[in-house]
Amino acid sequence: MLRPYLGNIGHLSIIVAFVAALVSTYAYWQASRPTTQVLKDVVTDWLKFARRAFYVHAVAVVTVCVSLVSIILNHYFEYHYAWDNASLSLSVDYAISCFWQDQEGSFLLWMFWNVVVGVILINSSLRKNKALEAPTLTIFTLVQTFLASMILGVVIFGDFKIGSSPFLTLRESMPDIPIWKTNPNFVPKDGNGLNPLLQNYWMVIHPPTLFCGFALTLVPFAFCMAGLWRKQYTEWVKPALPWTLVAAVVLGTGIMMGGIWAYETLNFEGYWNWDPVENAVYVPWLVLVASFHTMLLARKNSSALKYTIILVIAQYILILYSTFLARSGVLGNASVHSFTDLGLSGQLLLYLFTFIIAAVVLSVIRWKHLPKDEQEISTFSREFWIFMGVLMLSLAAFQVIVTTSIPVYNKIGEVFGAKLNMALPTNQVEHYTRFQMWFFVVITILTGIAQFFWWKRVKKESLSKLLNPLIITLLLSALIITFAKVNNWQYIIVLTAALFSIVANGSILTDIIKGKFKVAGGAITHIGVALMLIGVMFSSAYEKIVSLNFSGAEIFQGNDKENKENALLWLNRPTEFSDFSFTYKGQFVDIRNVPGYIEKKYILPVPGSNYKGIARADVMDGDKIFYKRGDTLEYEVENTYYQVEYANKDGKKFNLYPRFQINEKMGNVASPDIKKFWNKDIYTHVRFVTLDEDREWSVPEEFTVAVGDTFFVNDYVAILQNVEGVSEVDGMKLNQGDAAARAIVKVLDRNVAVTMRPVFAIRNHEIWSKPEVNTEMGLRMQLTKIDPATGRFSFSVSRGQREFIVLKALEKPHINLVWFGFLLVIIGITLSAVRRFMIVGAE
Repeated sequence: MLRPYLGNIGHLSIIVAFVAALVSTYAYWQASRPTTQVLKDVVTDWLKFARRAFYVHAVAVVTVCVSLVSIILNHYFEYHYAWDNASLSLSVDYAISCFWQDQEGSFLLWMFWNVVVGVILINSSLRKNKALEAPTLTIFTLVQTFLASMILGVVIFGDFKIGSSPFLTLRESMPDIPIWKTNPNFVPKDGNGLNPLLQNYWMVIHPPTLFCGFALTLVPFAFCMAGLWRKQYTEWVKPALPWTLVAAVVLGTGIMMGGIWAYETLNFEGYWNWDPVENAVYVPWLVLVASFHTMLLARKNSSALKYTIILVIAQYILILYSTFLARSGVLGNASVHSFTDLGLSGQLLLYLFTFIIAAVVLSVIRWKHLPKDEQEISTFSREFWIFMGVLMLSLAAFQVIVTTSIPVYNKIGEVFGAKLNMALPTNQVEHYTRFQMWFFVVITILTGIAQFFWWKRVKKESLSKLLNPLIITLLLSALIITFAKVNNWQYIIVLTAALFSIVANGSILTDIIKGKFKVAGGAITHIGVALMLIGVMFSSAYEKIVSLNFSGAEIFQGNDKENKENALLWLNRPTEFSDFSFTYKGQFVDIRNVPGYIEKKYILPVPGSNYKGIARADVMDGDKIFYKRGDTLEYEVENTYYQVEYANKDGKKFNLYPRFQINEKMGNVASPDIKKFWNKDIYTHVRFVTLDEDREWSVPEEFTVAVGDTFFVNDYVAILQNVEGVSEVDGMKLNQGDAAARAIVKVLDRNVAVTMRPVFAIRNHEIWSKPEVNTEMGLRMQLTKIDPATGRFSFSVSRGQREFIVLKALEKPHINLVWFGFLLVIIGITLSAVRRFMIVGAE
């Protein structure tokens, strides 16, 4: 059944949102004009009209969001967006994630957060800054106009298309497929579903957080443009500063969430891979952080004001540039995060260049009117050291964006008929780390020195006050270098620089806390950055391969390094390594709403379903029964978890469940499992697994034996222990006249014994023989014949590859310092934001 009403509501709401944003932009612009300013009643009327238009826009955006969510959650697969992203198998949280999986939904999410931020601005900061409301909201609503155009989906002048609508039906998006000729009302029974790799709790919260950060970066940009526009060169800084701090918190949190997702889901053995799209978001965050440092000085120092204007403009332009990189298709295969080009590249460029030109032109016009400093900045002033830190942050951002933009250079060359053939670094991690490490060494040192100057603990004549933290730093460094065996000169410098920042900021922090804790944000943030630097150094440079393989087995042909670092584990056979004994225990699955994992052999997949199964045994956790034998349950069919038991030299054991995912969209993907200790992580992922469909069986060998007889299957000894009657097969009761028998065969291999139970049955007057497969032994055994006269039983036995996995395990020392350090960064900046909001609110 076709349900066009939701699509019609959604599409009409997009048009209303676009028109309302355009009208609001015009009204706010009219209220900002100098000729209008002299007439207060006219200004008031335009402002009222503009606010009403903005609220209409806000209601329309919310309506669009509700319409799209309804289509997804109700599985209306006649709509292309729902069919392409959702499926019946998805739980509610992952179904909601489908909202922002494609470009249209992510643009809509960005618009939604802009609306939320805009409404809060109108009713808070701008209420006390009436003079800035009109120009600030002019920028805000103009941005919303551009974003609304991205999902407008309107075709004009023949083939000229504006935006891509999320409310297209399948027939509208794919008009040429043959099904419409025979069944015009065709609706698929199920959708393609969310990429299995994105079915992770971090992906439920990471994109909304990131786009909320995008929305918040607009606030300082809009304030800055408004200040230049209205010639209020310093007045805009104070209300913009707390919003800039909040933007840094939210955007930074979103970035780190993505890093944690990568660490827990992908198998590149880290949390940051310097992917171009990752870089394109990281760069504006660095510039944003630099901007709020200069904002602290901008009202009293002209140089700081000029730097602030440049940085605030740059951070938002870089946000738009990151959007272009991710959505235009210019990156091609250079990034795993980039979207497919929907033909919006022209609109994206127009969006980007509109704000570049507007910001640059306005800045150039107003530059000569900016306040001027009466004297130069002293080397012994707090301004100088803050500027040095800002310079380092800016250089770090510049280095990343210059390299990340290499695909853009190639595209520009193509436009002018030149083939540049420039390539991104082969080893991106090594390339970027080589530069970023030294930038942050300098930055951490500067955070310690600048804090002393900021709190006026050090002046030109009292530089000796820095000696105490320096001496303490050198002593701590010597101890850590000795006991942690840090023997690389580069890492010794990194460690010493970070420790200096911790000691210097820590000494400031102890003094601050005695007074007011609210002003401690800077010191806490700087300590967090230093801890992150130490954590990054130890977890990356001093990670240890736990699965070192000295057996000499050639797992990967012609690759000695991979052969040495990966362990081949046979099912249920312990393998000794230097720190642990590994035992591969078998395949498991994750059943929805059931804690832990269940052995895969106890779940029978339902044919034709990619998420339903039948329990072959009771599914229990302790005394609680979740499903009884024969019940239908839901589980992630594409995910198989491989249980690996770790036992250390003290006999302590724990289990890890690295995952292997059959992923048709991105290829099969291995995801790690991680055991967290207070001082390290044990990071484990599978490199190769044996799939049942790939296993090949030998030509069957026939055996005819009696109960108690022994027979030899290649290297194994088999004993027919018994043959017993059974009343059911695979949980199905036998009917009257049916009969079934189950053989019990014990198979011995050195110190291992397994029992196999092949079944022979007569059902509905037909002979039916079910083979028993034991992957540990690599055997498939079938009871093919029963001779009642002689009491002998015939077996057909095939040999195949024994089940094994190839596993890599690493120890990542002190990685918790990365997470704890970032938590301190967020706490510190949040404290500063709260304090600044209180200052603004008190006036």
